[in-house]
Order: sequence, then structure tokens, then C-alpha cells
Amino acid sequence: MRHRYLHLDPELLRGLKIDGDLRRLFQQLLLVTGGDTEEAMAWMRYLQEQGRLDPSVDLEAFFESLEEDGVIGRAEDGTPVLTGAGERRLRKSAFEELFANLSKGGPGHHPVTAAGEGVERLPETRPYSFGDDVHLIDPMRSVHNALTRTEGTLELREEDLEVYETEHSTACATVLAIDISHSMILYGEDRITPARKVALALAELVQTRYAKDDLEVILFGDEATRVSLAELPYIAAGPYHTNTREALQMARGILSRKHHINKQIIMITDGKPSAIRERGTIYKNPFGLDLKIVNLTLEEADLCRRQKIVITTFMLATDPTLTDFVEKLTRTNRGRAFFASPYNLGEFVLADYIGNRRRIVR
Repeated sequence: MRHRYLHLDPELLRGLKIDGDLRRLFQQLLLVTGGDTEEAMAWMRYLQEQGRLDPSVDLEAFFESLEEDGVIGRAEDGTPVLTGAGERRLRKSAFEELFANLSKGGPGHHPVTAAGEGVERLPETRPYSFGDDVHLIDPMRSVHNALTRTEGTLELREEDLEVYETEHSTACATVLAIDISHSMILYGEDRITPARKVALALAELVQTRYAKDDLEVILFGDEATRVSLAELPYIAAGPYHTNTREALQMARGILSRKHHINKQIIMITDGKPSAIRERGTIYKNPFGLDLKIVNLTLEEADLCRRQKIVITTFMLATDPTLTDFVEKLTRTNRGRAFFASPYNLGEFVLADYIGNRRRIVR
């Protein structure tokens, strides 16, 4: 077994010894192993052998309880695998860890507390004003007003017309773009595990809090690839460069076909673009920040801004050169960026170029 997990939180282990919360540990190990259920189980056995878990705990009985609860199942060859329910629990676990402090809004939409022109028709009406959409006219109330005014003779005037109130609804089409380049696991720093955690948490946030939103997922290395939500627990970094430009291009193409008023790209990355596609081939330069790659990537961010697509970047590195690039991309798009260490996802520095502010988010 390859020992890939080097940063198991000692506070978590101490808490587990007190509370016996084996499921929490299992969820954390699933995040680290990229959804590899068999490896996560092997890690739990290893931790018990090393004295990090109470030796009296019956791990095999615990694994059986996971099967009974439908969290894990068996592949055709008998290998333990995550079920659909297990994948949902993993998303929920990541969400609760990162976004537990979010205030509860109305389910399924982003409301604006102002009546007027919008997209959701309300039962309430108001007098017609010049410029109101005619399809919002309430014919029954308008005719009733005319009959009341003329005492039975139907003579419809503008003053009789009433229109339905509407509610501003900020339903949003979102593309979640996740960096799976080699730099996400280089230099002894595991960035792909926190990337996986943030991606799962964001997917759970959109699906549970904003059910009217549309969510698509793409992965980007040498090139960008569209994937399903079900693949999120299993994403892994590979021997790839970082084609941020193509990720933004693909996301922009997806969003151009959506009918939502609001559109956004949420990008999870360590910040360094190192590849672009030119005339069907991939131009790569992993050394430093290649100005050709940087400038074309920034041009794509500006195109997104012109098409009113906001880019929100979750930056999982602290190198000043890389953070400077993300700052520049965010400024170009007039979007937002959250800067965090891979080992402290509970606290972000938010750079908001929409609201023109910078603050710490816990």
C-alpha cells in the first residue's frame, strides 16, 4: 500500500479517541484516497495497528455497518466501492466541514427582497405603469376594474389595467472547474485533496441550497474535460500541465447555452497556468509564468467579463508569484478570489473586485 496520507489532523484523531467518531475519519480518508474505499479501509486498519485508534474497536463490524447502511457496496469482483448514497454523504461531509456557518436562505433560489420586474410572477398585482410587460397584465382584475368603474358597461381604459408583481430571482448557471495538473501534488504539498473537498462542498451547496441553479463540472490539465457530478469524489491529479485558458473557454461555451440570467465559473486551482492550445496542439511551458500563456489566459478572463460571467477562484497555494497571477486574473474579470493554505480550509482571504473589498472569511 502506498502511504499517501501524510497530514492526518492530530486533533481529529484525539477527538476520535474520545467520541469514537469512526465515520468522520472514514470520510476524511475517502477524501484523501480519491474515493478509493478499499484503500480507506486499509488505512483505518493501519492506524489501529499503529495505536492511533483504540484497539478494542471492531473495524470489521464497522465496515459491515457501512454496507448495511448502503454507504459502501461491492463491485462485481467483490471489491468495496462507494454507493450513490455514499457519494452523497461524502459531499455532505465536506459541505458541513467548510460551510457549516452559512446562514440559511430560502431553499432553491437566491431571492432579492424587492418587487418589480423579474422572472418569478407573484399572485399580488399593482396598477399598470407605462413600460410594463403586457404579458404580465391580469385580465380578470383589469376587466373587473372596468366593470366597477362603468357600473356594468365594459369600457377598458389604461387606468383599469393591473399587472402581476414579480420577484427578482438570481438563479445562476455555474461551471465548477477543477485543476488536476501535476503541480497539485508537487513539492510535498497535497493540494488535490483540499481541491476535492472544496469541490464536493460547493456541489453540495448548490444542489441543496440553490436547487434551481444549474451546475456543470469540468477538469483541466493539458486540456479541459467535462465530467459528471458523480465523478467528483474520484478526481485525481495526473502528469498534466495547467491549461487554465481552455478551462475558461469550455466553461464560457457551456454557459453561453444556458438561459439563466446569472452565470459564473468557480475555479479551484493552485494558480499557475502552464499550457494553451494552439492550432490543435498543446503549447507547454512549466518553467515560471510564460507571458504568452499568461496573456492569453487573461484575455479569456476578460472575455468572460464582457459576457457577464463572474469568475470565483479558490486558490490553494501561498506562493507569492502564483497568488499575484490569481489577483491579476480576478482583477481582469472583476470577480472574486478566495486564498487559503491547503492545510487551513476553514479560513480564506476574500479578494472581492465586485464589491471592492478584501477581508478574512472563516
